[in-house]
Amino acid sequence: MSNQAVRKPAGDSPRRADPDSYPGKQFGLPEEGPRSVSGVGRRLGALVIDWLACLAISLAIFHTPQATQLSTYILFGVEIWLLTALTGYTLGKRVLGIRVVRVDGKPVGLGMGLLRTVLLLLVVPALVFDKDLRGLHDRAARTIVIRN
Repeated sequence: MSNQAVRKPAGDSPRRADPDSYPGKQFGLPEEGPRSVSGVGRRLGALVIDWLACLAISLAIFHTPQATQLSTYILFGVEIWLLTALTGYTLGKRVLGIRVVRVDGKPVGLGMGLLRTVLLLLVVPALVFDKDLRGLHDRAARTIVIRN
């Protein structure tokens, strides 16, 4: 057995094979703390919070299951699109202390926000990550999710 200590990632930081590399390094982001890449757990948590908020609003407005299902999906898409495009935050992201930023430093904007949202709503692109924990929807919109 080796006497070397094994370094474990803090919080929801991802494990990696190369100790000199970490998610976000190629974009000049820090390894940990503010402006570091958010882990998958916080991102999924934010989506759940956003979905539940949209579901609650839909249930308050429409009282039938059929109308509630469709309106929740539409409201969720509009919420994700507009809030991400204009502020980088959704309700869930704000609560969990993460936000979406463009990798080039520019605002996300309505066009890239819409592209990102459409791909996110397709689900599969959001489940395929690269070494920087960017889903296909983030890569297409040139965005990354970071901690505040």
